[in-house]
Amino acid sequence: MKFFNREKEIKEVLSVIESEPQLIYFIYGPINSGKSALIREIIRNRLDKLRYVPFLIDFRLRNIANVDNFIKSLFKVEENIKAESIKEYIKSVARFLVEGKEVIESISSIYAGVPISIPVPKEVLKGLFESKENIEKVEDVYVYIENLFSEINKYGKVPILVLDELQMLKDISLNGNRPLLKNFFQFLVGLTKVEHLAHIFCVSSDSLFIEHVYSSAELENRADYILVDDFERKEALEFIDFLTRELLKEKIVLSKKEKEKIYDFVGGKPVLLIKVINKLKIKTLDEVLSYLLQDEKAKIKMELEKFDYVKVKVLYENQEVEVKKEDVIEALRKFKNKDILKKDEVKAPVYYYLVRKNILFLDPIKEILKPQSRLTWHAINRALKDLNLVS
Repeated sequence: MKFFNREKEIKEVLSVIESEPQLIYFIYGPINSGKSALIREIIRNRLDKLRYVPFLIDFRLRNIANVDNFIKSLFKVEENIKAESIKEYIKSVARFLVEGKEVIESISSIYAGVPISIPVPKEVLKGLFESKENIEKVEDVYVYIENLFSEINKYGKVPILVLDELQMLKDISLNGNRPLLKNFFQFLVGLTKVEHLAHIFCVSSDSLFIEHVYSSAELENRADYILVDDFERKEALEFIDFLTRELLKEKIVLSKKEKEKIYDFVGGKPVLLIKVINKLKIKTLDEVLSYLLQDEKAKIKMELEKFDYVKVKVLYENQEVEVKKEDVIEALRKFKNKDILKKDEVKAPVYYYLVRKNILFLDPIKEILKPQSRLTWHAINRALKDLNLVS
């Protein structure tokens, strides 16, 4: 299916790319709002291929359980690159990327879900794993990447490194209690703010991770944030028209009232709008919307019912904190007549729990909480009513 809209966000990302690398950029937003699709569209169709060399690492597609997994996830082994030294290897890889067809072929494959990794000769990758401590391995990796990016710069091109779902690294340590992620951020700061070698974009739906990064002193004045939110009403209605052409081939014509009903029911989340339009092939609009609401409501009721049987805990400030059912209900009740709350209106462990369960979305920059979608907002209120918990 063709890419739809997002011109505002595309313009914002391209304005970053067209400037000298200075900061790490975090692209964040609610689940399924189109963040990954946006960055892939930019890499595939909006980049000047004569000026930029893109790499994309999607950590969702990897089993990242330790440092070795992390290292392997960064690289694509190239059997055909030959040289007599590491320095010559790096020069060969840079020429391979800049002068060959590999970049264009990789960009085509990314749209099919195959990420672009950083090319590395087999002998070099093998050397990273031979009789070395974790810290030595990652330091060697950093040196290789920095030298490769520097070599690419010599051709007058700028590397772009996209790290999708980077928070997958947050539980991995190097040696003892030293976090891999903190160490990796220091390296990324070196590539951007210090050396200005490459643009770095980190894509994440984990808003608690974004909150942690935003409040972390180590990245102050070294990072910036780009929100990719669900569509507003106007864009959502235009997207519905787009979907009826693309998916229904205009065999089903929706009235203005029906399109408004879809938006009022599910909001502007792209994946939900696609689901609605697809299901219209075999069901009526009322049947589709009723099913989606019932499904979302059932999930919320199941989460609330868990409190009657087990103690629910969340990790907050590096400690396990028990979350009380009555506090969760109190927080959800606050959405009865509004769909946005200030962050400080809900106890931190409670919103941690609700965000982890993808019931709420936290925007740490705006300091607000809201349901993950308008459908979720409806489901919260229906679930509380079904359980006789409406105040």
